[in-house]
Amino acid sequence: MSLWYVLLVTLVALERLAELVVARRNAVWSLARGGVVYGRGHYPWMVALHTGLLAGCLIEVWVADRPFVPGLGWPMLALVVAAQALRWWCVTTLGPQWNTQVIVVPGLPLVTRGPYRLGWLRHPNYVAVAVEGAALPLVHSAWVTALAFTLLNVPLMAVRLRCEEAALATAAPGPAPRGAGTSA
Repeated sequence: MSLWYVLLVTLVALERLAELVVARRNAVWSLARGGVVYGRGHYPWMVALHTGLLAGCLIEVWVADRPFVPGLGWPMLALVVAAQALRWWCVTTLGPQWNTQVIVVPGLPLVTRGPYRLGWLRHPNYVAVAVEGAALPLVHSAWVTALAFTLLNVPLMAVRLRCEEAALATAAPGPAPRGAGTSA
């Protein structure tokens, strides 16, 4: 296993920890303003899946002796970097309304700037999650981890999206809301 791949996965893990720090701060902010938490049941499964992704990247590469294949690895690394950029664009655009949980503060205007101004992309952060979940393992040919994450993430995201859409619909009148969001 390449030392630089271990470093990459470690950096992604540290990024996830940074997300949790931001999420905790934003949760305090939201709850102080009457925010309501939705979908607590699926959240532990999300945490487990994302932790499993990081562990799987390292374990599969080590146990199965997966090689770094430049023709696959470099484009996947570019996708990982792009996914991180999109994720943090979402985080900074949503500001204190962003969270890893579904927390909605009633009465706050919905965010319609940044990546949320694109009408065809209602949940850009979940695009980042899906891309990263497939690309990070494939940087070092861990195709089983990429496939397992993707297959497990699809039903989890379906639950998450239904939960978020329902939560946002209760908090904001008018057309289907966008962007008062959350992240996986």
